[in-house]
Amino acid sequence: MPPRPPQRPRTETPSETTTRLRAVPAEPDPALSWSAPMSPGGVPGAGRPASVSSGEPGTRHRPFARRTRGQAVAAAVCLVLGTGLIGGAVTGAWLADGPEGPGTRHAFAVAGDLWHEVPVDQLFPPTVQGRGAGPGEADRVWTRIAVAPDSGCEGAFDALLTRVLVPVGCERLLRATYTDATQSHVTTVGLLFTEADAVGMEALARRFERERLDRRGDLMPLPYAAKGTAAEGFGPEQRASWAISVLTDAPVVVYAVSGWADGRTVDEPQPAEDAMRSGATTAPAQAGLGHEARGLADRFERALRKRAGTPTERPS
Repeated sequence: MPPRPPQRPRTETPSETTTRLRAVPAEPDPALSWSAPMSPGGVPGAGRPASVSSGEPGTRHRPFARRTRGQAVAAAVCLVLGTGLIGGAVTGAWLADGPEGPGTRHAFAVAGDLWHEVPVDQLFPPTVQGRGAGPGEADRVWTRIAVAPDSGCEGAFDALLTRVLVPVGCERLLRATYTDATQSHVTTVGLLFTEADAVGMEALARRFERERLDRRGDLMPLPYAAKGTAAEGFGPEQRASWAISVLTDAPVVVYAVSGWADGRTVDEPQPAEDAMRSGATTAPAQAGLGHEARGLADRFERALRKRAGTPTERPS
């Protein structure tokens, strides 16, 4: 056989594909750069070829077309997800009406008007049920024995507590005194309707939390001692336990202060949260007076929020 003619060395160019040849590092296409010049239509790199030659006649690849389809799919997915998220956010705002939404502002205003729009027997019911409110989650029943005339705040608080409450003002103060089923304990519940807006109530609530003002014995509320009732001897020296809550979804400060119905004095009053702790051995704790104060205060908070139409109970 005649000898085979020698093969000519083959050169590679960047335009050749890697289907049959070893890989050739391709130079980056400047048209894909973020700095590529804009076309008159506003599309980066417009006017560049839509495909790249493979070096073989009649063969054209369309890598950019494939990328365009992939981008279209990704864009469609993002659109669906984005629409769902936006719709969910709008629906959530419509239902929950965030902390500054119209619903919350309306409930805040409604709560501020309850003192002159709700009958006294509804604001201070003759009987209050306290399921699981006593020590060991025992049930409690409280009976109203006196309602104070609605009034301002002059002389209603000790001087120091009065100074603390000055920033929110005093629109109206409502008070009632309850006794337990055995008539051994008496508890005064107070609803201070302030003149403050939501920002003012938030500021007061933060101060109470930051400085723990609800646990200071020199900031105990005063009781309402009604003559001719079991609370007739319930004065400042008979205060045993107390609870104060500054609401942020209503212009109201709710408090309760408890003591013994026999008029005994108390040397070391104890805030309700401390008197309710397991293992507490003080006289107010052993008698369950912390549960009396906190139990009644909590139920009046809930009733007030329910009447005002507040959608959620926020930290106060």
